[in-house]
Amino acid sequence: MIHHERVKPPPHIYPPDEWNLIEKQFHPPFLEMTESIFAIGNGYFGMRGCGEEGVPAVQNGTFVNGFYESWPIVYGEEAYGFARTGQTIVNVTNSNKIKLYVDDEPLYLPNANLLNYDRRLNMKSATLDREIVWETPSGKQVRIKSRRLVSFSHRHLGAISYEVTVLNAEAPIVLSSEMLYLHDHQKRNSDPRQAKGFLDRTLHPRKQIAKDQRIVLCHGTENSNMTLACGMDHDLATDCAYTIQDKCYEDFGAIVFSIDAKPGIPVRLFKYMTYHTTHTASPEGLCARAERTLDRALGQGFALILDDQEQFMSDFWSRSDIQVSNLDPTRTKRSNIEIQQAIRFNLFHVLQASGRADTTGVPAKGLTGQAYEGQYFWDTEIYLLPFLIYTSPRVAKNLLMFRYRMLDKARKWARELSQKGAMFPWRTINGEEASAYYAAGTAQYHINADIMYALKKYVQATGDEEFLNDYGAEMLIETARLWSDLGFFSDDKKGKFCIHGVTGPDEYNTVVNNNTYTNLMARENLLYAASTIESLREKNPDAFAALTSKTGIEMEEVKDWRRAGENMHIPYNEEREIHPQDDAFLQKERWDLKNIPPENYPLLLFYHPLVIYRYQVIKQADIILAMFLFGESFSLEQKKRNFDYYDPLTTGDSSLSSCIQSIVASEIGYPDLATEYARAALLMDLADIGGNVKDGCHIASMGGTWMVLVYGMAGMRDFDGILTFRPRRLPAQPARIRFPLTYRGQILDIDMGPEGAKYSLREGKGFMIRHEEEEINLSPETPVAIRPIVTWQSR
Repeated sequence: MIHHERVKPPPHIYPPDEWNLIEKQFHPPFLEMTESIFAIGNGYFGMRGCGEEGVPAVQNGTFVNGFYESWPIVYGEEAYGFARTGQTIVNVTNSNKIKLYVDDEPLYLPNANLLNYDRRLNMKSATLDREIVWETPSGKQVRIKSRRLVSFSHRHLGAISYEVTVLNAEAPIVLSSEMLYLHDHQKRNSDPRQAKGFLDRTLHPRKQIAKDQRIVLCHGTENSNMTLACGMDHDLATDCAYTIQDKCYEDFGAIVFSIDAKPGIPVRLFKYMTYHTTHTASPEGLCARAERTLDRALGQGFALILDDQEQFMSDFWSRSDIQVSNLDPTRTKRSNIEIQQAIRFNLFHVLQASGRADTTGVPAKGLTGQAYEGQYFWDTEIYLLPFLIYTSPRVAKNLLMFRYRMLDKARKWARELSQKGAMFPWRTINGEEASAYYAAGTAQYHINADIMYALKKYVQATGDEEFLNDYGAEMLIETARLWSDLGFFSDDKKGKFCIHGVTGPDEYNTVVNNNTYTNLMARENLLYAASTIESLREKNPDAFAALTSKTGIEMEEVKDWRRAGENMHIPYNEEREIHPQDDAFLQKERWDLKNIPPENYPLLLFYHPLVIYRYQVIKQADIILAMFLFGESFSLEQKKRNFDYYDPLTTGDSSLSSCIQSIVASEIGYPDLATEYARAALLMDLADIGGNVKDGCHIASMGGTWMVLVYGMAGMRDFDGILTFRPRRLPAQPARIRFPLTYRGQILDIDMGPEGAKYSLREGKGFMIRHEEEEINLSPETPVAIRPIVTWQSR
């Protein structure tokens, strides 16, 4: 159910293009939206899509993943075990400013006479490009070409190529390349999704360096004790005469180039920017790191840095691209181009959020905005990891390793919750729980099992048993211990294992008993933990002995896990023949959503939680998500009945719903509804479906678009670790989809069209897949298999 009206960017300003997001005119009404969608980053640091001039801007943000300030959570009434310390990502020193003056007149886009304007997010090169021709009040025409990138090959490096040419006259021009820390006094309104505002400055000066064309500013936080060094250096190339000045203060630095520009002679400025952070190094040591990065950048030069970027992107797209055509033959060619553009836009932003998040998680908004405080949620494991596992398994492994590194804090948090084992935080940056509202935060115990679900998927798809033995098994033990301690065998449920006082994915129903999603997830966690430890004991005694020494695991515990998992209570209502979302859900009154004004969505901004909690109303897919993740636990008839009951109750107030609803609708034979939800997921940010893209892109929904296409349209399932395809097709539908999958170090290309499904082994020794129920063995000798696609009528 989608309530928000889609934003329709004017096509003459934002023309569709398969590889670029294009803006053909400076368009202030879309300024805050384009700051998010034109953002660039590499997973370590990112910059919102503001112009080099710096103004106008709604929020000119630069963010370093994991760089945060902490603050005490203040409660009106304290209670034992509440989270004590919040964490918010910091809007750090802005280094991408280049101010242009011609005849001492500044380039200011709202007032400028622009003869030409073309800005584009280039998804092939991972650059933000702009070319404009500005006619000054005196009639001088100036062409400005810029190209900005945040390097994937060089994690700490960004670069800008900025070229100015006066076309028809001589003119004195000034290029002021600047970096500035400006404390953001932004205050959060009543929307809890937005970031906390700080009244006092968050960064305090530690050290400054200015030499030649280089400036380094070092700042530190007050509470989290983190240090940041931001540096910039330059290379100016021109045949025109010029002079250079520098300015350096605690919060501001500038290198100012004054040039006597000649007609037709370009002035090319190459600007290199670097960010480094630390908990441990001194300001002097951190500044030295920044200087080494700048030294390498100057030695390499912009052309080679750009070449590295393009090679990286070529490799990424060869492993990740999804190509579609003729999805809807009734629509225009333009519409099909828009769909292809939206697919690549979503995948590209997932890369920008995760590509070099080597030692951190992925914030809910990536590095495109401060919303949700820049914290990490379950989004990563359930919505991003499937894409990363099958396209960039190294990145997936890094993200799982990040969870392992917070295991000790998770153990400590479980103790505070009076539980055994480990409890991963619902929302965090540093590994400590930062959710101030326990009912919709800490109570979401399912995050433990979400992480273990992703671990299992990763191990099955990669065959990385070493990671499982060295790190995964320990996480499995501690999460299983928590579930075993949290739940109990209930006489009222005929001796079944029950879990009370938890919140599922749907945050409109909190602190409930036997949330179906949670119980299914806990069952999977317990049984996977038991089978892993049993296998390790039998097949790898040395590793098992080391694990025993570290965790004190006893096989009686493992037996208890298996007993709990095998006897897990999965709620089912015999009368309605559906699975209740929890024990009490069906006892509530249904909310008449048809009579809710569209402007009153999301409900959380207009109704007290107590009002929402009284009704059958759903923020985000819960049972429907469970049916996707555990498809083999539900019959097709059960899926249909559950979907028919819960889909009308799902508000669409969460960006995490549409993709899941599309996949399940596709599976159960609702192709029109599947298409509607797929479009909502694809256009979540490009059409501002949620109404808040100004605060940053919805990275989890972007990962969900990959799932819509691969699990939905192509019908892939991987419950047992074997790739199985059950694609659906409407009669006479000419749609085609092509995509690669990385599986156990091998690459499989899938091409599904009117003539059938074609599976091609691109790299590797071969493996077995399934098409419908048929097992197909692909090998270098028989690398290709073609099978027919079943139409809906014959299903």
